[in-house]
Amino acid sequence: MTSVLLLGFGAIGRHVAQLLSPELGSGTLRLTALVSDRAKHADRLDHGAEVVDVLPLPRQFSDFDVIVECAGVPAAARLGPAAIAAGRPLVLTSVGALAEPGARAGLLAGPGRLHVTNGAIGGLDVLEAAAQAGGLDTARITTSKEATGLIRPWMSEAEADRLRALRPEDGPVTVFTGNPAEAIEKFPANVNIAVALAWATRGLSHSSTDAHLLDASLGRVQVELQAVAGQTQSAHRIRASGSAGDFSFDIRSTPSPENPATSGLTALSVTRTLRSVIAG
Repeated sequence: MTSVLLLGFGAIGRHVAQLLSPELGSGTLRLTALVSDRAKHADRLDHGAEVVDVLPLPRQFSDFDVIVECAGVPAAARLGPAAIAAGRPLVLTSVGALAEPGARAGLLAGPGRLHVTNGAIGGLDVLEAAAQAGGLDTARITTSKEATGLIRPWMSEAEADRLRALRPEDGPVTVFTGNPAEAIEKFPANVNIAVALAWATRGLSHSSTDAHLLDASLGRVQVELQAVAGQTQSAHRIRASGSAGDFSFDIRSTPSPENPATSGLTALSVTRTLRSVIAG
C-alpha cells in the first residue's frame, strides 16, 4: 500500500481525494491530509482521507511514501523544502513557490525529487521539448478571470470600483502586463500558471542548473492578466514561437466541484502527476 500525505485539504485537496477513489476503494493507497486546524474540517467530507492536525516536521514526511502539496504558495515555500530534504518525492501544486529564490533553492536541492504539475493549463510537454532543443524564443500567457476576483488589497478604491463596475459588454480589461517575477508581487494568487509556463520553457543547459535556468525564464515569459465581468471560468491563452515552430493553446476549464472559484483541471493535473510518481 502506498501512503500519501496531502499538505492542505482545501478545494484542490478534497477534489484530489475524490479522484483517487479507485485506489482508496481497492486498498492500494492510504491518504492522510494534514491541516493547521482540524476543527475547521469537521463539517466537510473527507472523501476517504484521514484529516489530522499538523505534526512536528521530522515525523510528517518520514512516515509517507509521497508528499502532495495543495496548501498554497506560502505553505509550499515553507514546507516543500523540508519534504525534499527528507528525501521524499514532492508533487508541487503551488508552482508559484518556485518564483521565490530561497524556496526555489530548497525545492530543487534534493535528495527528494520535485514533480511540478501543469496545474490549470495543458500543452506544456510540447513546449518543454521545444525549449530543451533550443527551439523557443518567446512564450506568453494571457489569463482572464472574473473581474471582482482580481481585486487586491493594494489597489486604490478607484481601481477596485472600476473592476466592480465592469459589465460583460465591456469586454476584457487588462489589469497587469509583465513577467511572472513581477506578477507574484501584485497577484500572488494568479501566478502559479505563469510560473508553470516559465518552468516548462526554462530549456536545458549542461553549464546551468534548473534554478538558474528558471530564474532567467521567469524574466523572459510574458504575462497578461485580464478582468472580465461575469466570466464563470478561468481562461488561459498560451502563445510561443521559435525555430521549433509556432504554438498556440487555449484552455477554459470547468470549476472544481469543491469550490467554483478553483479550476477543476488543477486537481486533475495533480492526480495524474501523483499516479505517475506512484507508478515509478
